[in-house]
Formats: sequence, structure tokens, C-alpha cells
Amino acid sequence: MDESSTRSELAPVPPDDGHHWYSLTDVNGDVWIFDLTFLSSGFNCIYGNGCASIGEEPDPTETLGCCLHGAHLADQGDLDNVAAYAALLDDSTWQYRARAARKGGPFKKNRDGDWVTRKADGACIFLNRAGFPGGGGCSLHRAALERGERPLDWKPDVCWQVPIRLHVHSDEFGRDTVFVKAWDRRDWGEGGDDFHWWCIEEQAAYQAPNPVYVTNRDELVELVGEDLYGRLVVELERLGRQTPVTLSPTRS
Repeated sequence: MDESSTRSELAPVPPDDGHHWYSLTDVNGDVWIFDLTFLSSGFNCIYGNGCASIGEEPDPTETLGCCLHGAHLADQGDLDNVAAYAALLDDSTWQYRARAARKGGPFKKNRDGDWVTRKADGACIFLNRAGFPGGGGCSLHRAALERGERPLDWKPDVCWQVPIRLHVHSDEFGRDTVFVKAWDRRDWGEGGDDFHWWCIEEQAAYQAPNPVYVTNRDELVELVGEDLYGRLVVELERLGRQTPVTLSPTRS
């Protein structure tokens, strides 16, 4: 199970949100409950294609996306991994490389003692702005694609996991119930209420020709494993043949 998943003491009951939920039990006896509605939907990231960012004044032309606040590193392994890939970037691929070097690196500890990416000009220091000759968007993401590699291997855990969230409930017997769903505003705590725009709520983000469980296959396999993913696909394809799954997003 991924260390950056979110744990909670809430009772493991699927929300009454009109979504279809499906549970599987793994070899350890842990229960995984999947939001089939979201995973079967045509959601896709619309960064640079209508994304209004989560800032106080949403602006699709600003292309800050959800990189506005930078990223929290899940643990030392996450930090070391991103640092190793960041070392492969140069000034032609990373707009703020020189600034990061002057600051002592792209990471810092925040007031709570957590490692986070530094910010530059109001967003994550790894985010190249529109108009940068090397291309706008996450420098780590772009570099991975240019090398024919997976962006999820280069980026902070939280960055490649969003919009998929693992919500983990541990009982007194040491067994977990894990919800696999989309991040909604409530999942971010009080900070979610401050988002002036959130893509999961935006109908324009549900136009992809293929469902989430196909387009985000690699991310799901990293989060739940090959076995559970394969069993999930069997169920989703069975539902697709027998009865339609409600695909419209639920707004908070």
C-alpha cells in the first residue's frame, strides 16, 4: 500500500453519493472499495486546455493548474527520487533551475517540518510557465515524456496520484479498508474550500474518449497492484456489457 495514502478513523462505508462502488479483498484480507463511476468516466486532466487553476482568480490563460501551492513530499524516498530526476534537468528544460540552485535546491521544510517543493513566481518551482522556450508545464513531466519514460516515475507522489485518492481506514484488528476514488474538495480539508475551481467538478474535464481506468492504468497499478487492477477491469468490462455505469461527475 502506498505510504502517501490518507488514513482515517471514519467508518468504512461508501458514501451515499449516487456512485457505483465495488469491493475486492486482497490476499492479506484488506478490503478495497472502488468508485466505479469515476473510474469508468471520461475524466482527464485539462491542464493547458481549459484548466482554470485553483487560485483566487481562476484564469485558464495562466496555466498554473494545481501546481499553484507546490507539492508535499510523502517521505524521504519520495524526496530522494524527485531530487535524482531533477538533477537530470538543465536550463533548457527547467525554467527555474538556476533559482533553485541559488536557494539551495528545489525543496525546503515548511512550518510543520514537512518537505515541500519551493515556489517560484507564485507556483511550484518545477512548473515552467507558458512562453518558456523549453515548453510550459511541469518540467519533470515534460522531461519524462521526452525521454520516453513514465512521468509518474519522475514526479512527487502526490502529483502523479491526483486525481486518484486512496482513503485508508484501519480497524482494531490491523486490517485496512481502502477507498479508491477521486479527490474532491472535502478530501483536502479546509484548504479544499479555498479552491475557486476544482477539475473534478468541471464537466469539461469529462470528455476523454477512454475511461479513467484505461488512461490511468499505470497510476492505478502503482497504487493497488497488478492483481487487483486486473480483477477491477474484469468487473468494469462486465458492467459495460450488461448495464451502463453512471458517468456524470458528482458536484460537492
